[in-house]
Amino acid sequence: MHNLIDYINFDIKPLKTSQKMAEAQDLFSELPYTHFPVSENGIYVGCITSEDALSIDEASVIGDNKFNFDRFFVRNSMIWLDVLEGFGKNDCNIMPVLNEKNTYIGYYELKDVLKFFQESPFLKEEGGIIVVQKPKLDYSISQITQIVEGNGGKLLGLFISNINENRVEITIKISQSYMNEIIQGFRRYDYEIISEHQEDSYLENLKERSDYLDKYLNM
Repeated sequence: MHNLIDYINFDIKPLKTSQKMAEAQDLFSELPYTHFPVSENGIYVGCITSEDALSIDEASVIGDNKFNFDRFFVRNSMIWLDVLEGFGKNDCNIMPVLNEKNTYIGYYELKDVLKFFQESPFLKEEGGIIVVQKPKLDYSISQITQIVEGNGGKLLGLFISNINENRVEITIKISQSYMNEIIQGFRRYDYEIISEHQEDSYLENLKERSDYLDKYLNM
């Protein structure tokens, strides 16, 4: 699997504050970007949005509008989850990348970071998905790992898929083997299973009992 830094783009240089807005407009008309980085004397100063660029007089200077720039970026040392979070927080499809000395390096495109995620074991490896729920104060990542591995499974990944004041929802990907044992293991530790599984013997037993009760009541 590639490192995330392999996806940094260098093909287009940042716009300069000294350039005319017409040059930014040309860029946005050719490429489907929400923003684009702008530099001043070689220093990154922020991103101009496509909305601003396309609504301002083409003869104006880009730098005259820098008070409207969005000033987000990521470091080249950040992990992909932090980079993906940056895209989500700033509602953008392009992300400037700076090094630890605040020097502009290049940019990520959202589609490339999503591609990196798609190549991760969480999505690429074959396995089953279990979604569990528990009171917010009671769940434990180490306990979840113990339940999966203690029942013969291999944990491929997990993430918090929903959370509120009272409860937390965790999506877990595991190897396909021992699925039923793992599901019952979660129940023993008071996790509610909110995904449906053909391998779930507990639900099958409930169905059999319900069918028997219906048959009995209809005698």
